[in-house]
Amino acid sequence: MKEKWVLTRKGADYEGLANALGVDPVIVRILVNRGMKTEEEMRTYLYGGKEALHDPHLLKDIDLASEIISEKISAGKKIRIIGDYDIDGVMGSYILLQGFARCGAVTDAAIPDRIKDGYGINEALILQAKEDAVDTIVTCDNGISAIEPIALAKSLGMTVVVTDHHEVPFDVVDGQRMERKPGADAIVNPKQEEDHYPFPGLCGGAVAMKLIQVLYEKCGIPASEAEEFYQYAGFATIGDVMDLQGENRLLAKLGLEALNHTENLGLRALIAQNDLEDAELKAYHVGFRIGPCLNASGRLETAQLSLKLLQSSETKDAVPMAIEVTNLNLQRKEMTEAAVLQAIRSIEENGYGTQRVLVVYLPDCHESLAGIVAGRLRERYHRPSLVITQGEAGAKGSGRSIEQYSMFEELNRHGELFTKYGGHPMAAGFSLPEENISLLRTALNESCSLTEADLIPKVRIDVDMPMSYVSTALIDQLSMLEPFGKANEKPVFAQRNVEIRSCRIIGKNRNVLRMTLRPAPGYEVEAIYFGDPEDLFSAIEEKYDKITADAMRQGRYRDGVKLHFCYYPELNTWRGETKLQMQIISVSA
Repeated sequence: MKEKWVLTRKGADYEGLANALGVDPVIVRILVNRGMKTEEEMRTYLYGGKEALHDPHLLKDIDLASEIISEKISAGKKIRIIGDYDIDGVMGSYILLQGFARCGAVTDAAIPDRIKDGYGINEALILQAKEDAVDTIVTCDNGISAIEPIALAKSLGMTVVVTDHHEVPFDVVDGQRMERKPGADAIVNPKQEEDHYPFPGLCGGAVAMKLIQVLYEKCGIPASEAEEFYQYAGFATIGDVMDLQGENRLLAKLGLEALNHTENLGLRALIAQNDLEDAELKAYHVGFRIGPCLNASGRLETAQLSLKLLQSSETKDAVPMAIEVTNLNLQRKEMTEAAVLQAIRSIEENGYGTQRVLVVYLPDCHESLAGIVAGRLRERYHRPSLVITQGEAGAKGSGRSIEQYSMFEELNRHGELFTKYGGHPMAAGFSLPEENISLLRTALNESCSLTEADLIPKVRIDVDMPMSYVSTALIDQLSMLEPFGKANEKPVFAQRNVEIRSCRIIGKNRNVLRMTLRPAPGYEVEAIYFGDPEDLFSAIEEKYDKITADAMRQGRYRDGVKLHFCYYPELNTWRGETKLQMQIISVSA
């Protein structure tokens, strides 16, 4: 896919700030590109610890929620947590379970079945809670849009506390946004308009942790004990693909530090099952290795399995569950690949590829995979993508968006087509009658304001920097910018006219390109590219000719072949030897 390279240029006293912070000016330039203006902001980003976390009391209704829950605990009332079936919901439910239990609560947790119940608290879960003599329901990672189920709970005499982080549904009345919120006894959600919490981008697990911090304070439990939940809130933050900025990045950082020394037997078994005992766990491992295993249980079986794994008190119980969720994830991967191929075929056969918003109906796709498939389509076509499957009670779908398109806002504009919907600017879930699918495709495309320029993926370059400038000291300083993830991506560097000394395709699937580059006279460095190898050969053919491209494709050296590269420097250890390596991000003629 053709990409547009954009070099970010922002003015600042790079040298002065670098000296004050004790880092290379390149690091300062990256921080400025990330929107930081002051030395204090940069110092907090680079060196900040738990003291930089915001006061949980700033969250609207959190003191009220804590008061309600502590009174229920004192009265011996039964409290049920109703979570969500993804990583965020499972981690948040675990935080609340452990926290409530530490305060002496009679408590348990119910997680909706993705297929039978769908997302969030519902009438069946309310009626079951009533039958089980539950006095108080506390939602986690859901509930903000559950107006009718919560009204039912209240009519049955139950107390309801909502903890959530999703967008608040709204109506537009006389040009004004009017929030539609459930009639819960307390709502803790930083997305509420009247909430003035400094960082509204928290995930559900982080909101749950904040509630436990306040509850511990009220119950006289040392604040330090709540720090055990950093690893779970950080895991949830990364796993729910939150923006790793501000407090989120700090939570992810603190969480990873704790995760690398976790005493949770379930997590330790899962880490071992994925052959990561000796690895320094980073955001990548949470987002793409162990996190998907916890998600897989909620997709293909029940998320209660992942919650039970976290609650394991003996290794002999944890190991079989860790094996089971890991195997479920392998099964999920195979099913995903088949569904992605089917979706691509549907787009090409029906001519949807020219539409600015992709709406693909895959009736045979497992409904739990819709979001993953939508994400893969967004990556391939770089446009908002919605994948709809056939659920037990009608069509159900998930969407994944691009930066320029707020998916939740757009779905809200056509709310009459749905039986249920919710989400964020970048992702959404929904249910609708099957007959409305084509209407939805038409409506979203007709109201879409995306331009052709919006649909061209952009590579944002932080620094135009020769590869020869890179040192191990700079790489060490770049690691201070971690954890990397959404909205805190790896920095991108670029150098023009780099000579390719050799290249060869490697890997089991012949999909990795290893190169030796000569970025400066007398200086050579190894490089690796995990994109499509044809990107390189197409660029060679565009700049030179097909003969040269074919020769390079076959591993034969051609003198003087030079291309432009975007890259990220790293240290690669192979057979005990550590060498500098450039990870190629994009290539251009």
